[in-house]
Amino acid sequence: MINDHVKTSLDDWLNVRAPGTYLVKVDGDSMEGVGIFSGDMLIVDKAIEARPGRVVIAVVNQEPMVKILEVEGRMLVLRSANPRYPKRYIMENDEFEVWGVVTHSLRDHARN
Repeated sequence: MINDHVKTSLDDWLNVRAPGTYLVKVDGDSMEGVGIFSGDMLIVDKAIEARPGRVVIAVVNQEPMVKILEVEGRMLVLRSANPRYPKRYIMENDEFEVWGVVTHSLRDHARN
């Protein structure tokens, strides 16, 4: 049942804080294990600290990707949530940046 007496703005419900929050469209199946599917829109917050275990938008050598941030020993690791994909270890000579933490995903249920 849906309570039609309770209305809220998407900004409040999703904690959207412009300009530090933006949307990214997913292309690929590497994060299906955490419920992120190709075609989903992700809400990304640049103000949230990228800690191990969080899903992040990372850029390695100018290639953006959605991955789970982990630490193994002293190494940063980007892990997919699909076992078909290997871990991506951040090496000393890699250009690495985190563009934000994924807070929500939105799926278009009307698409074919």
